Amino acid sequence: MAIDTPAPVTPPTDLPVGPVRLSARDRLVLFVLCAAQFMVALDFSVLNVALPELGDGLGMSRTALQWAVTAFALPSGGFLLLFGRVGDLFGRRRLFLTGLTLFGAASVLAAMAWDPASFLTGRALQGLGAAAIVPTGMSLLTTTFPEGPARNRALGISGTLLSLGFTTGMIAGGALTDAFGWRSTMALLAVFALIVLPLAPGLLPESRTPERPRLDVPGAVTVTAGLLSLIYALSTAAAQGFGRADVLTALVAGLALLTAFTVIESRTAAPLVSLPMLRRRTVAWGNLGGLVTFSMMSAVVFALTLYLQEVLRLSAFETGLVFGVQGVLSAVAGVCAPRVIGRFGARRTLAGSLAGQGLLTAALLPLSADGRSVWLAVTAVSLASMCHLGAIVSYGLTVTSGVSDGEQGLATGLVTSTQQVSLTLGVPLLGVVATTSGDLLAGVHTVAGLSAAIVLAAATLIALGLRPARA
Repeated sequence: MAIDTPAPVTPPTDLPVGPVRLSARDRLVLFVLCAAQFMVALDFSVLNVALPELGDGLGMSRTALQWAVTAFALPSGGFLLLFGRVGDLFGRRRLFLTGLTLFGAASVLAAMAWDPASFLTGRALQGLGAAAIVPTGMSLLTTTFPEGPARNRALGISGTLLSLGFTTGMIAGGALTDAFGWRSTMALLAVFALIVLPLAPGLLPESRTPERPRLDVPGAVTVTAGLLSLIYALSTAAAQGFGRADVLTALVAGLALLTAFTVIESRTAAPLVSLPMLRRRTVAWGNLGGLVTFSMMSAVVFALTLYLQEVLRLSAFETGLVFGVQGVLSAVAGVCAPRVIGRFGARRTLAGSLAGQGLLTAALLPLSADGRSVWLAVTAVSLASMCHLGAIVSYGLTVTSGVSDGEQGLATGLVTSTQQVSLTLGVPLLGVVATTSGDLLAGVHTVAGLSAAIVLAAATLIALGLRPARA
């Protein structure tokens, strides 16, 4: 399933009919870049099914487990745009290699963690490395392969491997956890980094933009600090209530920092986020669709992971197989989505996909402690994920439609940032409901109900907001 993975770049629908020949060096370059992206996608899922064992091994409570996901997602989202600009200024290959090195070292730290603090430190550093790898890797791919058939093929392969990375992570995570324990999931990521890192320096060309854009450091600092403060406040409040002084302080600080970020972006010459672009209907409503589909599905998957293992007593490997089915059907949906969009349009597909995701999420409400409920869980979450993939593809096309070539970089940056922010917010906002509930099954029902209501409301708003203007 693609919910915990970076949104794959959708290849153009007019792919060349004839074969595209790549040189041996081009194939090696493509292997290195795709392997790095696959590694990051793997990280988004390989730990999911190991969470219960991780909690037991390090003494982390259910409430603390959501930080195993959030500690990675926050820096990977918060620094994504900044690192993209840093790569433009100082060299994409240089930052790509730095990110790979940091990611590998952080994976070793996470695998060897001796307490929750050391583990979460490793996860946060992994996220920081991923924030450098993702934008620079994609920039290196598009600058290495010229526009046309070669780039189309490269983007197609990259997108496919990103989708497969999540599914592979769920299955491999379950198998490794059952056989060797949760630490092996982090060790797998370190092995990937060790394979890619020695090959990259001699194969990847240095690349930087000739325009030398200014670095919006104040914007990056305020948005990252604001999100961190806000997520801490919401996560802690879910477990301890809003009456604590640190919760209120973090909440006020987060809102103030995000407000400051908006002011900074309206005044800087090279903003991380273009505010005028956000006012476009397609950009605003499209990004709302992306924010909702990613955040709500990530929370549902987090809650289901705990449900399958702690209520139904499935092993980590069996849980991985459940999400493996989900991943296969999601890959099928990713192939079919462009055809559906071609027939019905991105606007209708986005609203319809969100409506399907919401209804199928609501189908999880009858889940019980009976082992036969596993079939309901597999069916509902897999079909919901197919709709989720339709929403991913259509929201990306909606946001970038009607945008000039000179602004495509900003538009696609918003698409990626929306995904990362939603992954950061989803688990703390709803997933924590399952972990803090006295009855885990009741908590899962609450997550499913709230998620379904939010997604269905968003589908309705987007359908109305993107209606064609009357003549």
